[in-house]
Amino acid sequence: RGTTTVLSQGDAGADTWPIYQNTLIASARLRIRMAISPVSWGAFAQTGSFEDMDNIDVESCVSTIRDGGDAIWGISVNTAVQVTGDSDPREILRRVLTAAEATGRPLLFGSRREPSDWPLAEQLALLRPGDALTYCLHRGTDSGDESIVRDGHVQDAVWEARERGVLFDMGHGMNSFDFGVAEAIIAEGFLPDTISTDIQRRHVGLEPQHDMPLVMSKMIAAGMPESEALIRATSNPAKAIGMSGEIGTLAPGACADLAVLRWDSDQTPLI
Repeated sequence: RGTTTVLSQGDAGADTWPIYQNTLIASARLRIRMAISPVSWGAFAQTGSFEDMDNIDVESCVSTIRDGGDAIWGISVNTAVQVTGDSDPREILRRVLTAAEATGRPLLFGSRREPSDWPLAEQLALLRPGDALTYCLHRGTDSGDESIVRDGHVQDAVWEARERGVLFDMGHGMNSFDFGVAEAIIAEGFLPDTISTDIQRRHVGLEPQHDMPLVMSKMIAAGMPESEALIRATSNPAKAIGMSGEIGTLAPGACADLAVLRWDSDQTPLI
């Protein structure tokens, strides 16, 4: 509900991009931009996409991006243990950065690692201006997966990454949002650059619906001013995907693809 443009996170790779483009994108009522997977078949496999390093096809990824033009915004890579298995996450990111550098595209980067395995500060140091860290509001886990908040405060490395131009995306998903983390960062003035659902197949049929009004309501409930939530659901995402001035604005000459939201304090979600 209320969405006119989406960024697809790794749903297609070099081999499946033509099918995705000619079926889903061609028939969709909304705009779709792709953060392409460096794995040729995309991210739909049941097993971890990066468990076998040979699955990463830099050459095909680069070629597909060059042929895809503006429809392919960037490259999606998730180095969480569930996706990588025993593969070296540093080498995965190095290879994907090679493709990103060759094409001038940003990364949509997700990762959950234990500090003893791969500290968050080291991960952030490898990201470039314009790259986006998604799932930024997860709380960490009992096994030690690291959050952007430590001891109730935003980590110094996170502030430093923002100063360098790294973007931070909500990426709510199934298990990537924690009210405690959201409240802590908002209290310190560290607001995610973009609000997003990370909607996937498991969300279908859930009540309330897993959509933008829901995740915006959660950020407002955590203390984010309504005006800031709207910016992070409209103009900021438009800027991040290179469509600033065309969408996400009411400026003259921009696309009039509007969503009308109503605040209702008696409803859940509130929007």
